[in-house]
Amino acid sequence: MARELSLISSVDSASMLLLFHTFSKQLMLCNGLLMSHRRVADIKRSLDEKVERSRRGYEASRRRSRRRHVRLRALVLCTRLLHVHGHVERRVWSRERPSGEAFWSNVLANFDDEQWVDHFRMSRRTFELLLELVEVKLRRKSTRWRKALEPRRRLAIVLWWYATPSEYRTISCLFGVGLSTVCTLVRQVTSALNTVTLTHFISLPQGEILQNTLRGFAGRGYPMCAGAISVTHIPISSPRQNPAAYFNNKKWHSIILQAVVDHNMCFSDIYVGYPGRTHNARVLATSPLYKKAEEQDGYLFPREDALTVNGVEIPVHLIGDAAYPLKKWLMKGFTDEHSLTPEQRHFNSQLNSAHMVAENAMGRLKGRWRCLLKRNDVDVAFMPDIVTACCILHNVCELNTEEFLPEWTADADEVLQQPDTDIYRDTVMDSTRAIRDTMVTIV
Repeated sequence: MARELSLISSVDSASMLLLFHTFSKQLMLCNGLLMSHRRVADIKRSLDEKVERSRRGYEASRRRSRRRHVRLRALVLCTRLLHVHGHVERRVWSRERPSGEAFWSNVLANFDDEQWVDHFRMSRRTFELLLELVEVKLRRKSTRWRKALEPRRRLAIVLWWYATPSEYRTISCLFGVGLSTVCTLVRQVTSALNTVTLTHFISLPQGEILQNTLRGFAGRGYPMCAGAISVTHIPISSPRQNPAAYFNNKKWHSIILQAVVDHNMCFSDIYVGYPGRTHNARVLATSPLYKKAEEQDGYLFPREDALTVNGVEIPVHLIGDAAYPLKKWLMKGFTDEHSLTPEQRHFNSQLNSAHMVAENAMGRLKGRWRCLLKRNDVDVAFMPDIVTACCILHNVCELNTEEFLPEWTADADEVLQQPDTDIYRDTVMDSTRAIRDTMVTIV
């Protein structure tokens, strides 16, 4: 009896397992069918949405086409009416400024040589020579809507701005152009001058020019000199970023112009843009001039032009003030005034006398181009380009023997006082001291 019950129980268990397995398969099949149905429904919904969007896009396109057609028909109708009833002059977007045209015509026709030099800081002849160099860069294409300003007028507007303390608005009224046009022209002409003429007019002397420079400084009492290096501070408006770096020790914001000047008061190398708080020696150390000299083992100029005296080779060098380091290629005077010999004092006197060409050149630069005397409403990133352009124009005037009028010299109340410079003290190599000591014997 127990055996029969056990057999029945095992049969029932097998049947239940088979039944559960069958039910599970049917359940999974139903679930798969349900998921397929949902996917089909999603695809159908997506297709319906795409069809609806396409229909709406098509209807919107038709509406736009209808509106365009209506506007074109209206334009054609208006044109026909204008032809029938007479011509109506079209309004243009440029403002008429007849006073400016009259002023410019008067400048070209009636300014004599003295007036031209007084306002443009150069003669007509030099102006035309400069125009030939940058004319292609300044030429613009005229359109049906307005006539482009001629290159001669563009250059004249910017030279007037360089040479006078006039504001953009004043020059806008004088020359009959928009205020924004003056701003644009300053950037365009400055860029043209720096791109086309920089390397032509500013470069370290070489060959025969170097020999003329050496003779020129020897005539001033200091031989073996190819230039005098100095700095001047150019006033700027307080910049938005890091204004403290530009605030010099005379309590005004500036950028620094470092320049090498030859015996004719022309710039042969410039480096401009460092913040006004920076020391002169630091500006020099970051300049391409310093890197070039150091990479060439202290010979900034050809070694074959060096002079050997008592076994000491004296290279052609620059001269600077006490704010600079003493180098093989850069000589400066002795600083301990109370313990100098008569020969050393004489050396200082001759070096300082020759170095005055740098101070005179800076004075003539700012006197001729007076935009460098005031705080211009110009972005500090663009101000170095303006200074560079003014240095180029300074050389153009000096090389063409343009007169510097006495009244251009800035009065003391017009010029911000230049910051004081600290004496640079550092370890000097014996070979460099020997060069200066030998220079004492030949000056």
